[in-house]
Amino acid sequence: MMTMKSVVLAILLLLVASTSARGEDFLHRGILKGTEYYGFAGYEVGGSAPTSMPASIRGVNKLSLTPNLIAGFQMEKPLTGRIGLQLGLQFENKGMTVDSRVKNYHVAVERGGETLEGQFTGNVNVHATEWMFTVPLMATYKVGKVHLKAGPYVSYLTSCDFHGWAYNGYLREGDPTGAKVQLGETEAERGNFDFSDHMRRWHAGLGLGADWHISYHLGAFFNLAYTFNGIFKSDFTTVEETLHPIYGQLGITYRLR
Repeated sequence: MMTMKSVVLAILLLLVASTSARGEDFLHRGILKGTEYYGFAGYEVGGSAPTSMPASIRGVNKLSLTPNLIAGFQMEKPLTGRIGLQLGLQFENKGMTVDSRVKNYHVAVERGGETLEGQFTGNVNVHATEWMFTVPLMATYKVGKVHLKAGPYVSYLTSCDFHGWAYNGYLREGDPTGAKVQLGETEAERGNFDFSDHMRRWHAGLGLGADWHISYHLGAFFNLAYTFNGIFKSDFTTVEETLHPIYGQLGITYRLR
């Protein structure tokens, strides 16, 4: 036998369902009229780098691609004529592995329980990974089956990592005239660092790209994303240059509605 509490709960659920249905119908007949919905997935290529290469970085020995994936949903609302507005939510990771030649490059490393800081000349190997939710807001312009788009985005990092080592070179403690410390190639001889705790959780940037509607359901996209702020907090000065995530994104879209 149903109690009064059960009856009240059932009535409330029916009211919520009815209101939600009417609300959804109102939205799609009104403010969301003509809105298209898409799911998408793809791959990202790029890295975190300064806008101009500092003199202390002399060259890149090796740049390895990492499995940077992107997936999410987006909705596009036509506004007037060819112009529209696109809002999305995506989960992505941005990572890189790079090995560079440096000269008088400021580093802080650990070796055998000892902390060393100064100017390093030799090789530096860096591994960086960032997992994040991103919300882009794009203005779109239709040219046939292609929708050109540009606009800002904001990201929140759910996890991040930045570690590596300095090897096959020497470190001058303090400044370029300080005591000389040799750093070798093996794990015991090199200088290791981990700056993950100093990374930002919030990013903001600008994206631009294009969506190509191949058929009613299937499409493809290409985006470029540039993050305005660096990956490290402003009070972290061990890495002197500001590293901006700069990535290209390529993938497929599927129209849901």
